[in-house]
Amino acid sequence: MAAKFRTQRDSLGEVKIPASAHWGTTTQRALECFPISGLRHHPRFIDAFVMLKMAAAEANREKRALRAKVASAIVRACREILGGELRDQFVVDIFQMGAGTGFHMNVNEVIASRANEIMGGRRGSSEFVHPNDHVNFGQSTNDAFPTAMRLGILLALRDHLNQPLLDFEKSLLKKGREFDRVLKSGRTHLQDAAPIRLGQEFTAHGDAIRNCAVSIANARAWVRELGIGGSAVGTGLNTVPGYREAVLKHLRRISGIRDLKLSRNMCEAMQSQRPVAEISAALRNLAIEVSRICNDLRLLSSGPTTGLGEINLPPVAPGSSIMPGKINPSMPECANMVCFRVIGNDTAVAWAVGAGQLELNVMMPLMQHCVIESIHILGTTLRQLTDRCIVGITADREHCRRLCEGSMGLAAALNVHIGYAEASELAKQALREERSLAELAAERGLLSEEEIRRILDPPQMTEPGVPGR
Repeated sequence: MAAKFRTQRDSLGEVKIPASAHWGTTTQRALECFPISGLRHHPRFIDAFVMLKMAAAEANREKRALRAKVASAIVRACREILGGELRDQFVVDIFQMGAGTGFHMNVNEVIASRANEIMGGRRGSSEFVHPNDHVNFGQSTNDAFPTAMRLGILLALRDHLNQPLLDFEKSLLKKGREFDRVLKSGRTHLQDAAPIRLGQEFTAHGDAIRNCAVSIANARAWVRELGIGGSAVGTGLNTVPGYREAVLKHLRRISGIRDLKLSRNMCEAMQSQRPVAEISAALRNLAIEVSRICNDLRLLSSGPTTGLGEINLPPVAPGSSIMPGKINPSMPECANMVCFRVIGNDTAVAWAVGAGQLELNVMMPLMQHCVIESIHILGTTLRQLTDRCIVGITADREHCRRLCEGSMGLAAALNVHIGYAEASELAKQALREERSLAELAAERGLLSEEEIRRILDPPQMTEPGVPGR
């Protein structure tokens, strides 16, 4: 009967490890010390770390810091993992020892284990691939983890957010064009305001999302600066000449992200994780805008008989377990909750980024988890919100027109003709007597019927200018 465990020794003593596991002593100690949440690292972050190890092995082989056979085995192991093998071996909890040493060694140990299977090397032999001496050659958790963190963020942006964000923006702008002739009452303070076109509201939403995308792109420019080669404290200890440049070259090719660049100051790249705070803040601002837009969708579609009812959202599910026929704005509600999570994640990132001390910020595991999670859930939410809500929105055009024509907001157009005070009295009387502004203005002889027709023309009020002139 095969043994269930194997025993390995490290600097702290002996450790029992499951016989089938590809990880080693540091991973096992992390599993035993930090069974905190059950949360595992995002696949894009695992990809990023394995890509970095692959690029480092290529660079060290190129600079003759690793024997070609050893480097080739490491590269092959990395390629297999990126292809989907051994993904269940990355087992360290999100909440772990500072700086992410546990997960970093998890990566080193799994790659070394597979490389040894490829080479047929055994512990103590010249063919043995060591997780520290070979997979981690020229590196430290202190430069490898922040580099992988930034690369993981870039991969997540590319794979999970960029296209859904663009599609969401386009869908809002398309609705803006579709609804451009739908006249409705504007609302400020949730009270009647000057007329606006429904298309103008949706176009404004689209432009708000476009501006968020610009902010994310600006923050991304900082994230692509990598401090690899800084080693333990940013000085480059134990790295061979040209190593940094070689890693960058290979990492660009392996990841497909061509605009990666080296940080000008390796010490700064390890001490400060401001770029992570920048991208987190940009994601938070996107979440704020998306949540605001979803609130508008929920208000405009409220009803069907006792709310605003100006737009109709596509039904996606029954809305009540007790009220038959009830349909809720389920997609915007879901999006709101996701946005709240992203905002909370940003708060955690802000505290973590501000917790750096001297040569290192040890709170990076939390940072990368929060930011990559935010990217992922925002991307999937925007995709679902676009496909299952925005594209299917319709307008109740006649209802919008009736509400607009009866709105007290039309009184704003009278200001320049009869004065603010007179227009205010007219609006209050109209509301009190449930009569139209036009009817009362004519009755009181304030304006001629022709003047009233020209001034109280809602479409005119939705563009710059003075109605009636």
